[in-house]
Amino acid sequence: MKLGFIGLGIMGRPLAKHLVKAGFDVMVSDVNPVPVQELVSMGAGTGTYAEIGEQCEVVITILPTGGIVQSVLFGEGGIASTLKPGSLVIDHSSVTPVESRECYAKLQEKGVAFVDAPVSGGEPGAIAGTLAIMAGGDEEAFERAKKYMEPYASSILLIGPVGSGSVAKLANQIIVNNNIAIVSEALTFAVKAGADPEKVYLAIRGGLAGSAVLDAKAPMMYNRNFVPGGPIRINHKDITNVVKTAHAIDAPIPYTAQLYEIMQSLKIHGLMGEDHSAIVKYFEAMGDVVVEKKEK
Repeated sequence: MKLGFIGLGIMGRPLAKHLVKAGFDVMVSDVNPVPVQELVSMGAGTGTYAEIGEQCEVVITILPTGGIVQSVLFGEGGIASTLKPGSLVIDHSSVTPVESRECYAKLQEKGVAFVDAPVSGGEPGAIAGTLAIMAGGDEEAFERAKKYMEPYASSILLIGPVGSGSVAKLANQIIVNNNIAIVSEALTFAVKAGADPEKVYLAIRGGLAGSAVLDAKAPMMYNRNFVPGGPIRINHKDITNVVKTAHAIDAPIPYTAQLYEIMQSLKIHGLMGEDHSAIVKYFEAMGDVVVEKKEK
């Protein structure tokens, strides 16, 4: 049985590698030929979207936007044009719940199962194979999908019907990105007041302010390391999806609406390729300081 994998970017490439190493017969595709050749050198096959749909019973996608997911699945020569009834599509892309439900409905007409299964853990989690996966879909489809996700996940949970995984992912992004913004604000405040941000971090990390985000992002800020594990452009896209979804369902998101504007400012200043710890640069510009640890 062949397994298709579409999307070999910062997250997809390590996930596909885990599947090949786990012994699955994988066919890959990406617009960038470099990761495709890397996977082929490891033993994967490759083909067009239509060829992957024709030859694979299960197809996994992890793509930048919901529009691209729709194009890859349903565009001319897309995967769905050749998928056989009884096949399964697992989408790890971060999209809106509406987009996930649209994919489900279109594939259901063809007798193809669909699970929306966005991931959390960033590039480090993808490489380590420790991602948290939040899924939405029919229970039967989810149980079938689990074994294909296990090689790169430490947690796989069915949240509810299709779209629920995307809802959970957006909730995750609200918490993570607002947390990064608050860490940025706090460390900028500390520096403005004359304190060493590294020592402030070390003093507070064991108390109630401590969090996985604080531990991951504060050292990146004061060490001036903005090499992306989770680039701002991806998080900006997710926060945009939060805003769209919240407006559609009349959900209050005052903090996230402000965060969206902060990210828009970072976009204007050309920082979308940096790690989302670079949100601190917005606060630094406002405070006319740099969050940097003091020399010993």
